[in-house]
Amino acid sequence: MKLGILGSGKIVKEVLPVLDQIENIDVYAIAARNEEKLQKLAKDFSIKNYYTSIESLLENPEIDTVYIALPNNLHFEAMDKTIDYKKNIICEKPFTSNAYETEKIIKKAKANDLMIVEAMSHRFIPNSIEIKKLIGELGDIKIVSLNYSQYSSRYDKFKEGIIEPVFSLENSGGALIDLNLYNVAFAVDAFGLPKDVRYFANIENDIDTSGIVILDYGDFKVSSIGSKDSAAPLVNTIQGTDATIEIPDALNSFREFNISKINGSSKEYFNYNLENKSRLYYEFVEIERILRNNDRKKIEDLLNLTQNYMEVLTRARFDANIFYPADKVD
Repeated sequence: MKLGILGSGKIVKEVLPVLDQIENIDVYAIAARNEEKLQKLAKDFSIKNYYTSIESLLENPEIDTVYIALPNNLHFEAMDKTIDYKKNIICEKPFTSNAYETEKIIKKAKANDLMIVEAMSHRFIPNSIEIKKLIGELGDIKIVSLNYSQYSSRYDKFKEGIIEPVFSLENSGGALIDLNLYNVAFAVDAFGLPKDVRYFANIENDIDTSGIVILDYGDFKVSSIGSKDSAAPLVNTIQGTDATIEIPDALNSFREFNISKINGSSKEYFNYNLENKSRLYYEFVEIERILRNNDRKKIEDLLNLTQNYMEVLTRARFDANIFYPADKVD
């Protein structure tokens, strides 16, 4: 894989050392607006080429796959352009701003016989994969409680009237799409589409700074909390009539989990992850394999998961009367 990267932000700086550990991935070029950042990244990670425009990178015939790590609202446009240049795509979360954009870009990729996949870490982390196998041993699921609350330093600026992308409607921001997305996507991946979706959001200046999504599955309920204006311990539980799974970590990291039986006093602890590997390592190893082997069935399965959670996120956001400029359909 000869990879081109669009973006130079925090996630790119986390990804680049991981890519150095993976065979068959050659970071061939990077593009962003800040040339000073680009020069440093190119030097630090021996990247052959850097560009200050997306089009310049896409025009490079050596690149076969593009990793998109731009602000949320730019994902759709960047993927649309990348497809026009006949390159496969790895896109950061959120896949797009809404379910409509997701459906539209997937259709275009398929029409052009290109492979497109979302870099959603929990789908590839071994602990997360094993938990989904163990859910059936919990008995009847009754309550799922997920919480990703992390006070944002940008919230202080937000209160002063300095609006950064994570708190901007124009940039498709907010607590739901930034943090609670991981919880909602995990729940929808594990249990499918819910019967009903509600979002009870704390809204300041038209954007959600925190909130609770309730997913109604009929026989059980999911409470999904995401916050950027307050903090809480990272504890997630899946409660069944026979046992409970506890995940004492954010679902995009999944460092360990434990199971406690209803009639037992002890907990059994599990960790299937490799030692000293980043949470991002697993997704890029697997995505490289998928693209190299032209595994269209796996691509289809992953895209179905992406479409499902994007539908739920969009329904939740609309339920709270939060609308992005990207929601306007021509």
